[in-house]
Amino acid sequence: MTPFCLQKSINRCTSPSSNMEHDNQPNAVICNFCGKAFTLPEDEVEGNLPRLLICGHIFCTSCLQSIESRNIVRCPDCEVVSSLPEEGVYGLQEDTRIIGLIYTIKMNKTRSQRSSRSKSRGKTLVSPNVDGNNDVQQPVDLEAIERAVDQALATAAERLAKLEHLHETLTTGLAEQVRRERARLQMEINLAADKALHATQKWRDVELSQLNKLEAHFSSTKAEVYSVKEQITSLENAMHKAKKVCCVPFLKEYCDLDKVLETLQAPVDHQSFNTECLTMSSGLSVIFRSFHQARSVDLLMKMEQSKPEPLPVMVAPPYQHGDVTRHTEVLTGSQHSRSRPKSPQKPTRRSPPGRRSPSYRRSSPSPAGRSNLFCRSSSASRQSTPDVVIEELLVEEEQHIVPPTGPELANDKRRARKRGNVFDSGRNVNQLVVVTHVVNPCHFYVQYMAEKWESDRLSRKINNFCARDYSLFTFSDRVESGSIIFAKGKEDLWCRASVLEVFQIGCEKMVKICPVSQLASVQVFFMDYGFTKNISVERKVASPEPSVKDLNKHLRKVNEAENAQLSRFCPQAIRCAFKDLVPYNLSKGWSQEAQVEFCRIVGSTAVEMHPLGQDKDFLLVDLKKAPIDPCSDVAISIREYLVFVEVARFYCPVKPGRRPLKYYPAVYPKILTKHHGVVSHISSPGDFYIQLTDSMESLLLLTKLQDCYNAEVPAGEDHLLIYCPVIGQACVARFEDTLWYRAEVIGHPGGRKVEVCYTDFGNKATVLFSDLRKIKDEFFSLPALAIRCCLADVLPLSGETWSDGCISRFVSLAHQKLFVVVATEKSPKSKPLPVKLYETDSSADIAEVLIAEQLACSKDGSKSTGTESPVIDGAIWDPPLELKVEAKGLDASGGDAMECFDLKSQLSLSKSLRDLKVRVTHVSSPGSFYVHLAQSDAQLKRLSELLKKACELLEPEAAAWEPDMTCAAHINGVWERGQICSDVTSSSVVEVKRCDHGNKVKLDVNNLRTLPSSLAGSFALECSLTDIRPAGGQLTWTATACDFMSYYLSGASTLITIQDLTDQRPLPVTLHCTNKMGDFVNFSDFLASKGLALKERKAAAEKIHQSDKKAQEESSSAVKTPPSPAYSLTPMPPIYSALTQPVAPKPAMRTSRPTEKVKTELYRAPELPCLGHNHMTISAIKEDGLIYVRTQNADCQLEQLRDKIQQSMKTLPNQKPYTWKTVQGCAVIGPDMLWYRGQMLEVMGGHVKVQYVDYGLVENIPVVHVYPRLLCEHVPQLCMACRLHAISPVGGSWQQDAVELLKEMLLYRRVDVHVLEVPADPRQPLTVEIFMDGLSLNNILCHHKHALKDSTTLKTPPLPPAVSILDVWDIDTEGLEGLQEVMLGPFMEPTLPQEEEQLKVRVRHLQTPNELFLCLEDTTKLLVDGETLEELLSNINADTENLKELSNFPLGGPCLAEYSNGSFYRAKIITIISSDPVMILVQHVDFGSHDTLPTSKLRQMPAELLRFPVQVFKVRAAGFKAPSVSVEDEVLPYSPEWSVKATLTMIKLLHGNLTASVVTRVPELSVLLYNDDDNLVFLSLVESGLAEFD
Repeated sequence: MTPFCLQKSINRCTSPSSNMEHDNQPNAVICNFCGKAFTLPEDEVEGNLPRLLICGHIFCTSCLQSIESRNIVRCPDCEVVSSLPEEGVYGLQEDTRIIGLIYTIKMNKTRSQRSSRSKSRGKTLVSPNVDGNNDVQQPVDLEAIERAVDQALATAAERLAKLEHLHETLTTGLAEQVRRERARLQMEINLAADKALHATQKWRDVELSQLNKLEAHFSSTKAEVYSVKEQITSLENAMHKAKKVCCVPFLKEYCDLDKVLETLQAPVDHQSFNTECLTMSSGLSVIFRSFHQARSVDLLMKMEQSKPEPLPVMVAPPYQHGDVTRHTEVLTGSQHSRSRPKSPQKPTRRSPPGRRSPSYRRSSPSPAGRSNLFCRSSSASRQSTPDVVIEELLVEEEQHIVPPTGPELANDKRRARKRGNVFDSGRNVNQLVVVTHVVNPCHFYVQYMAEKWESDRLSRKINNFCARDYSLFTFSDRVESGSIIFAKGKEDLWCRASVLEVFQIGCEKMVKICPVSQLASVQVFFMDYGFTKNISVERKVASPEPSVKDLNKHLRKVNEAENAQLSRFCPQAIRCAFKDLVPYNLSKGWSQEAQVEFCRIVGSTAVEMHPLGQDKDFLLVDLKKAPIDPCSDVAISIREYLVFVEVARFYCPVKPGRRPLKYYPAVYPKILTKHHGVVSHISSPGDFYIQLTDSMESLLLLTKLQDCYNAEVPAGEDHLLIYCPVIGQACVARFEDTLWYRAEVIGHPGGRKVEVCYTDFGNKATVLFSDLRKIKDEFFSLPALAIRCCLADVLPLSGETWSDGCISRFVSLAHQKLFVVVATEKSPKSKPLPVKLYETDSSADIAEVLIAEQLACSKDGSKSTGTESPVIDGAIWDPPLELKVEAKGLDASGGDAMECFDLKSQLSLSKSLRDLKVRVTHVSSPGSFYVHLAQSDAQLKRLSELLKKACELLEPEAAAWEPDMTCAAHINGVWERGQICSDVTSSSVVEVKRCDHGNKVKLDVNNLRTLPSSLAGSFALECSLTDIRPAGGQLTWTATACDFMSYYLSGASTLITIQDLTDQRPLPVTLHCTNKMGDFVNFSDFLASKGLALKERKAAAEKIHQSDKKAQEESSSAVKTPPSPAYSLTPMPPIYSALTQPVAPKPAMRTSRPTEKVKTELYRAPELPCLGHNHMTISAIKEDGLIYVRTQNADCQLEQLRDKIQQSMKTLPNQKPYTWKTVQGCAVIGPDMLWYRGQMLEVMGGHVKVQYVDYGLVENIPVVHVYPRLLCEHVPQLCMACRLHAISPVGGSWQQDAVELLKEMLLYRRVDVHVLEVPADPRQPLTVEIFMDGLSLNNILCHHKHALKDSTTLKTPPLPPAVSILDVWDIDTEGLEGLQEVMLGPFMEPTLPQEEEQLKVRVRHLQTPNELFLCLEDTTKLLVDGETLEELLSNINADTENLKELSNFPLGGPCLAEYSNGSFYRAKIITIISSDPVMILVQHVDFGSHDTLPTSKLRQMPAELLRFPVQVFKVRAAGFKAPSVSVEDEVLPYSPEWSVKATLTMIKLLHGNLTASVVTRVPELSVLLYNDDDNLVFLSLVESGLAEFD
């Protein structure tokens, strides 16, 4: 109840008439719904209390109980639904105000009754004595009079004290009240004066700022200029389109050619342009007026327009419609009111665009109307003290009007009247829109976000209309094309729709008008969303009633009243098209991929629409998606994105948008100052890039980039993705090594690829746009690290271009190597910086080396020079580890570098024992493994050459080889140093240890030679890992730990640190290697993390500290001058080197390494099997449905071939660049690191597609895993391709689920393959039919609807009679074959009862509470040949051993199925569930239940059981249905509308004798079930809320 209603009730209950009307009862406050009075509970009687609903209305308890339904109360006044608490109506809040009022009335009445009784007693006491004499004077009681006077005086004194106290309180309060009110009014007066001054200043500022827009007042001139501009633009576009049509004739299908020709041929009419408009002025003037009254001041400042005057100077401002009048009124007045007003409000504040009503948008209010509104609001808030109200009224400019909308036309007339045409204002207004439907990029629909409030309001109205009965179609209604109806759209909501096509039953063509009862289908267009939908009316029976009922599920009619209300709402969908966009393939039109890409990039988010023009009924626009990254302000153009992903192309050239931000240029080094740098990329000596190493910025940047961009991001939430790269855009790109680097987009080569330049290294690469990411501010602020340079004072020999030899030599000298860089002169950023490069060890100038080798010349023209390179500070530089040998071998005369150093046959360790670069040669266990120092590679190579010269020509010696003797051993075609480990065996085989590798091999004595004493020694160093011990408390390492370490480290390049250098072996070391992420890890910790080792309890920190201290002492005593740090381009762990440099991305540089031309042939074709049945193994299944098989003989050969291949390929061959186009057969390293025979299918950049010829598998693998060599070429291919006979896949190609099913059933299984046809080419597939456990694979695929029988295929040619394997043994098989199974017919169906017939039934099976299987009592007693079905089944189950197993499984065929109690019952086959194992779905026909059984539980059914009809029939229980709203959590999985609780309750209700009354027989048998008490069975189910009436 509202406060107003409550006050009326109080007035009624307190008035005398109200008390008279209700017979002076205290409960005079009544309920507005029932008219009864509210009562309080008393004397154990429940009262009728007032209770409060959620909407605020008040009703009595009795009324709320009468309208309560399912714990919900709908308010009778406003129909707002209130949910009741657990206590029901009594849990609602009681209205304490009305209860207090009732109690007050009751107490007042009680007091009045007591007062009347006391008065009546007083009258009795003071009545005259009627029995006395009147003439006798009564004595006066003076004491009583005195006592009464004293009592009255005391009362008066008390009242006087109270009055004096009240007077003092009021006097003090008055003074305080006056003080507070004076302060308030002073503040408000000052505030009002300040506001008036502020409003005046603001009016001045606004009007002065509007002077910049004076050109907007010359609308006529603007209109003429805009008209001429439009004609110029249209003529230019027409000329461009005509040129494009001449080049590409297909474009005429995407433009109106007649309109283009008309525009080209139209003449220029000078008389149609008005030039007299150039002589008028604006005519604006300012008016000021002031009106003074007693206590008020009215000020008027107004900008008026007078008569325009001619101007001598021509002005051509831009064209703009709208009212030119602007005014501001400042009103100051004295108003009186009893109540203090609230804070000043601005009635002219504009409401948000999304909340404007249609009427508001239809017409803008005039200033006068707004002034009247202000006067009304002012009069309603008068005050008793002076006050000032400031109001500012500004006429809205036309530029704030939002663009037009419409359902099919871009400029709908109704909306144009409300908002104005966006193209008439001379500027385009951008709006946020949502794409609602996409046909293609040149046909889609959008909705304005500003109209979302109006759209929601329209949706609520439509759904309210459809919820009423008068919106339903009846038999007399008709559907007419072009009419407006309601239809169900997306999310099951009712929407407006226009009828496009109407089809009547029996008519093939569409009709104009169709009765509802004859309606077959209708096509409607949803004008608020833009999509079209075909709605078909389902007709289950011949009568029209179901047709109308089904029609009302999808369609509702619109009455005239509703149509009048909805006509105020303009259609929300706007038909748009991207301007100047055509399909990528003009001959095929728009592809499905274009629609998918459009929908994917837009999604359901709001995008910004830029109107660009109008073409017929399309609004030409461009959509821009707001940047997801908050640090970026560049929006994504959907047009440009579609062009970039190559699903569309521009019809006309498009101007580029805003230029993207670029990196800060690289910081050039100071002139003639030495710096240390690494050459990161080389194009030529005149164009290369260096990276300064004076700071750690590059290393930190690379590490942070990987941490940031390798973090896992959920799918679809990566806000760093780049959808449309722009040339010049800064980004982060992934290189071939899967690492992220800063880059800049420099080109669009096509194919969804972009060309980028890595700003920190200088090289360029082409990458997929999916490998690009937006760059964050923290990485963008750092300047580029790569500095573009050129060698100073040198020129090419030819004077113009650098020769390939010079470039190759410069690459070999400088690429990715450390130099001292000196800049010789300043250079602009656009040109390379001239520098000189000096080697760190010899201070040799690279430019002088090129000149000395006559590969370049100096600028003065000489080809050689004798000037010495400058000595820089006399510093001594340690070259990098991998460059030491090359530095020593550098000779200007070109001599052999290998002859310049002395050969050392024994391993010698350097003084520094930390971070030694080694290669692991052999692993026995973590406690014993061998490494080879990288610095000894050149020594080992030289030693191998000397051994070859010394031993190659020697004949085998008859020497007595004994243990521990040194020798020269010929191992795998290479002469190596060895040591005899055992005595020579009888077979002349001896075990030899490889001195330079550490492992042992067994060799024939003929492969041994005497080793010269000068070459004796070893380069292998035996080591052991420290700080770990074997796991499990064992003293020896497990085989798992040894194999694990060997798998990861054999042949790997690592870093070791020797903990303690002694003469004992193995040496304790710590070993670091790279993991999968490229980070260096301690291998001891790695073994411990895998559980293969345990960390030592005592930490070796002290030993490490001592080792570090010792290393520092050695390094300090080695040289007197402080050496510069040695830079290495290989990644090193931060704990070992603080100045480590990152690995630069290796560009596609020119190389002098020649490409080796190699050609291989295919492996021999497979040996095909004979026609007939063969047992084969399925090895692979391709996506195109080809099945690869191997015969039993091929399986045996495969084992031998695998061992032979691994023996022949013991070491990795030297990888070289090959010409893969001529390679067919090859050798492939598989994922298990074993060798396989393969065939090259396709070369894809750094990967190749190969097929394993002995298995049939096809994989894409890196090119480094392929070697152009044939393995065991005399062995033919062991697998062959097969194609299934007389079957074709659904849709013409095998789907993914079909291929997965084939792999699940066939892969690696031995099956029966029936070869039907052998091809002439043995490499072509065989035509076969495959059987599994007697089942044909063709039937299984057809059953699962993956394939269809091919009727066009020729019948299988007759095969020669197959010779049984048993006949070879001359065994007589006659009489051993069993009898063929007799195929039985179907079961006899029961006789269905007639309508309104009542039968005694029992329930045999329940599927859902309203789907049952019933059995008639008379059917169970049916006799056939003197016995019942139950008796016959009992006799059969007594002797089940004689029942034969089922061998044929026709669908619907009868059989005996074993139940869970072990007995067999009649059943029929429904379907085959699975093939491995074979499981059959059957239905027990006498019960209705289903069961899935193996074939072992199925038996052939005797024919006499078919004489009995089926015992049960399926019915639907009528009268109830599943509840529309269910609160139960557990539901039936096959029928989710029913809960498990309802099913269990229904099962309990169906026990006992039941009576069925037939309701209908068509379309299905439905009955009403009654129990023994003649009550419907389902009533208790409905009462408990588990079902509802139907």
